[in-house]
Amino acid sequence: MKRFLYGLKRRMYRGDRPGLLARAMNRVSAIQFAAGILAPGRGVTLEVRGRRSGQMISFPVVVADYQGRRYLVSMLGEHANWVANVRAAAGEAVLRRRGSRRVKLEEIEPAERAPILRRYLALAPGARPHIPVDRHAPLAEFERVAAAYPVFRIDE
Repeated sequence: MKRFLYGLKRRMYRGDRPGLLARAMNRVSAIQFAAGILAPGRGVTLEVRGRRSGQMISFPVVVADYQGRRYLVSMLGEHANWVANVRAAAGEAVLRRRGSRRVKLEEIEPAERAPILRRYLALAPGARPHIPVDRHAPLAEFERVAAAYPVFRIDE
């Protein structure tokens, strides 16, 4: 069953892009996460200005905590639109969950990402099919893939 669900999630994001079903589910999740209704405890809605449209774009994300700091991780890697939008916006974003907070997202160097990626996979089961490392793997395995998965520290 686990293998089936992993396969289904991978098919929803073919080419590391959300398909029609994934986009629809992300819209619903973004509303739920922002309202804090039926949402995981670490789920928030990220709002960032679109680099082409200039419109605010909302996306559900999971906040990972590590050594007293909070982080956002791109489960789809470098090619996720929200990553490009955050970079274009110089890290300026809004996090919503029962209210909103303006934040600055600072990208973490690949050499520092491995332990954060491991913590993220422990907290975000939906991300596990997208990152090719078992959540219980040694840190060296996370170091091997860290450069491919952007991590942003949340500064308020």
